[in-house]
Amino acid sequence: MREFKNRRNPILPLDIHIPDSEGHVMPDGKLYLYGSFDDREDVYCSDKYHVVSTPDMEHWTIHDVSLTGPDIPWYNNPDAPKYPGIDWSHPTPFIQKMLADAAAKGDDMKEAFEKEDEEKPPLLFAPDCIYKDGKYYLYFCMSDDSEGVAVSDRPEGPFTDPVQLPCGGIDPAIFIDDDGQAYYYWGQLFSHGVKLNEDMVSFQEDEIVDDLVTEEEHFFHEGSSMRKIGDTYYYVYADMQRGKPTSLGYATSKSPLGPFEYQGIIIDNDGCDPESWNNHGSIECVNGQWYVFYHRSSRASQQHRRLCIEPVTINADGTIDEVKMTSQGVGEPFAPGETIMGYQACGLKGTVYIGVDGENPQCGNDCGGSEKLMNISDGDEAVFRYIKSDKEYCEIQLAASGSGFVEVWMNETLAGSVTVEDGVQQNSEIRMEAGEYELRLVFREADGLEIREITVK
Repeated sequence: MREFKNRRNPILPLDIHIPDSEGHVMPDGKLYLYGSFDDREDVYCSDKYHVVSTPDMEHWTIHDVSLTGPDIPWYNNPDAPKYPGIDWSHPTPFIQKMLADAAAKGDDMKEAFEKEDEEKPPLLFAPDCIYKDGKYYLYFCMSDDSEGVAVSDRPEGPFTDPVQLPCGGIDPAIFIDDDGQAYYYWGQLFSHGVKLNEDMVSFQEDEIVDDLVTEEEHFFHEGSSMRKIGDTYYYVYADMQRGKPTSLGYATSKSPLGPFEYQGIIIDNDGCDPESWNNHGSIECVNGQWYVFYHRSSRASQQHRRLCIEPVTINADGTIDEVKMTSQGVGEPFAPGETIMGYQACGLKGTVYIGVDGENPQCGNDCGGSEKLMNISDGDEAVFRYIKSDKEYCEIQLAASGSGFVEVWMNETLAGSVTVEDGVQQNSEIRMEAGEYELRLVFREADGLEIREITVK
């Protein structure tokens, strides 16, 4: 178990990568986050889960491993039931593009996806969890498209006695309605939903409702998550509207099994990293405030995804306004003189990315934060939201290495510029009236320039 304090994005220590987070306030009043766990360089996720909890959105606990892939008895068992994942006969635009791109390269993508691979490691993909009658049920999926549920007496696990569910695919979601009826959701490109039986581990296969949300009608990619607000059901998922599933979008219905009407995007993580590809998360009300839980990738990769949180507003008409990614997270804007870490950038443009110090790649928040803005090219930008002061801004300090010229923009106004030569800052004066601003650094003439810290006052 590991404890720490933080209200800024990314929330967790830099060496802990928990994407796909489902947030649930459990009976003890604490918020628990259930997600996958990135610890590999070559693929998403890993063979383990860690649960994260907080009583106040500031003090966090990373609990010990709650379930591992080798715990699952049916994985790589030739006698276990096999259920299909993606329906390749369903010609969505995304599938058509994948197949066409693969064919152009001489690959058979369908055959590659459907091929049984006995050497495939038992990876655990995005989970969800729910409480009922004194038990906590963790629903999970694996790299062989199998899905299952394990049970615990505690919200953080460990979860034991896994049972395979009679379906195949990825990204399960669990929801219990006001009348106590549980519903199970899963799927990619087109989703499925069904009522669970009272045992919470079985359902009638002939009662499955297909195509609850789809790529064609709702821009659905994957990552189902269900909530109810008032008398409206909110289906939150990875949204393809902007060409790749970097957004979290949502659709609503007056029934837990639809039909659902597309409503829009809650947040888009495009621009968090040059290689950013997907998003997956949830919404949850904590102490009267709604939040969106999502992830951002790092290190110029699609992996190393990090938990981030933003407050959101549910409007009187039931809609959710799109919010921007921020550096401040669930905290207040950065105050004058407060250190802003380079890795807290919430928007990047160009080749720049949040990378690790080669001397200590596993060092996280607990050892001062080894990560920084690196691979900076001429014209790149880094954004930090937000800073706030009751007095006029007059100075900026950069902890940097290399050389370059840095323009300092506050909202759309150029507040000043800084020259760095061989890691030494040559000037620090800026001018901007008091207020709250988005801080944007634009890099010019960069030569090995890297930024570790920023202080504005």
